[in-house]
Amino acid sequence: MNDWYKSDGARLDFRDTGAGLPVVFLHPTPLDHDYWRPLTDDLGGVRAIVPNLRGHGSSKLGETLPVGGFARVPDAPVLTIAQLATDILALLDHLHVPEAIFAGCSIGGYVLLELWRRAPKRMRGLAFVCSKPQPDAEANLLKRAENIAQVRAQGTQALFDGMAQSLIGKTARERRPEIVAELRARMTLTPEAAVAVQAGLATRPDSVPTVATIGVPVMAIAGGEDTTVSRAEMKVFRAAPGGCEFHLLPHAGHFAAYEQPRKVAALLAEWLRQLDA
Repeated sequence: MNDWYKSDGARLDFRDTGAGLPVVFLHPTPLDHDYWRPLTDDLGGVRAIVPNLRGHGSSKLGETLPVGGFARVPDAPVLTIAQLATDILALLDHLHVPEAIFAGCSIGGYVLLELWRRAPKRMRGLAFVCSKPQPDAEANLLKRAENIAQVRAQGTQALFDGMAQSLIGKTARERRPEIVAELRARMTLTPEAAVAVQAGLATRPDSVPTVATIGVPVMAIAGGEDTTVSRAEMKVFRAAPGGCEFHLLPHAGHFAAYEQPRKVAALLAEWLRQLDA
């Protein structure tokens, strides 16, 4: 079922399929929720709730984003991680889902950490795919500012063309060259949304202290060819007191769940069985 709901005045859409244990899947940027489709097609026995994050896919960005949070680009609108978390809580309320298991890739994982800070009782388990608790380092902040300047001057095409190459693992590009065009076609953010997302990523909080408070089971899946999130950064999730099951996919890039959906689905399925026991 495809449907929509409203959060803070913005119309947001989602897909809700299957039956069983509710699992909320949060996609990476600048992709939409179809990032998860190959995986969820292979993952039985769950109710897959897959939203398009604000500004992505058919979900609207909204008209009242705050400005001024990103010091390096003070006039940029900011799509904060807090706003994205508010949207997901509104979705759970809309669907009358009191608690669920959550999986997030990249920005999706950053939202999971914010959700844990705000609504831990609604989270039975957290799976992080190519995501990390650390904030942007100085070099990343400079790159965010450059990306914003590029989008404002040229639009999104050059930025997204580059992401389609750099974020997909080398092995996936060599074995299945068509994956680049497939994922590039899912990068449909408007220039305004792309700017707001870059500013939001730059201003996300340091979540390393949060990891030490996570009292539910955690799964962390790292890509050995991921150029933006290292295995060392993801190993910090092992500090979660609820326990962390860590996996490295040596031949996967940043979009690991799309590059190797059957492998990631199999890992998730086994982990979910343990949580549902």
